[in-house]
Amino acid sequence: MAGTVLYESFEDGQVVRLTLNSPKGNILVSKMMVDLQGELDALKDRPEVKLLQFTGAGDNFSFGASVEEHTRENAPAMLKQFHGLFHTLNFLAIPTAALVSGQCLGGGLELALMCNFMFVDATAKLGQPEITLGVFPPPASLILPLKIGQARADDLLLTGRSITADEAVTFGLAVAKYDNRETMFAEVEKWTKKWILPKSASSLRFAVRAARLKFNATLKEDLAVLERLYIDQLMATRDANEGIGSFLERRKPDWQNR
Repeated sequence: MAGTVLYESFEDGQVVRLTLNSPKGNILVSKMMVDLQGELDALKDRPEVKLLQFTGAGDNFSFGASVEEHTRENAPAMLKQFHGLFHTLNFLAIPTAALVSGQCLGGGLELALMCNFMFVDATAKLGQPEITLGVFPPPASLILPLKIGQARADDLLLTGRSITADEAVTFGLAVAKYDNRETMFAEVEKWTKKWILPKSASSLRFAVRAARLKFNATLKEDLAVLERLYIDQLMATRDANEGIGSFLERRKPDWQNR
């Protein structure tokens, strides 16, 4: 599966866009995560980059990580690989923006949540549906309370419901909502030229580190804790494995509360 991440560069290399390129769902399978990691690693030697954008090809940002890779035997490797992306973004400290159309779910939303800025169009639907599979999302469990407060984070994490583009703006997750994808990209380009490009790339990175001092410390310290909770305790339960299995088998889960 070649080309799972498309690289584009704008404004003399000051803006980099990485597009998840496996429509329609742009599912974050292992290959895509490897490709994303490679693109992020390459940015370590790009001091001129002032904004890193993430978006999805086609109608959707991302349906999230592969459910097949959430099984008990695959979860440790998947989480290590996925969480490595978050640690690399923390290290880079490049300002980041997610441009979201359509479904932005699970690991896809976690990637968007990691960004400093999120922009949505009217088709956007954002959610953390992991609880419906009997599991939980480690990065979102840390990031959502920091970004939107505990009550709203609990709403998304414990119900698994999706919210609209308007709700994303109301919740404070999104900077702005636009009527369609084309307008969103055009307006974000204007926003970038006004608010990001006139500034020093070096100073922007120090500003990101400063603004995210507590955010970064929380992820560095606690993401590993939740990773172990997921692997060692959650995936040892009957219902977590039933939830993943029932999804893969396309049937209703039979919860036994253990």
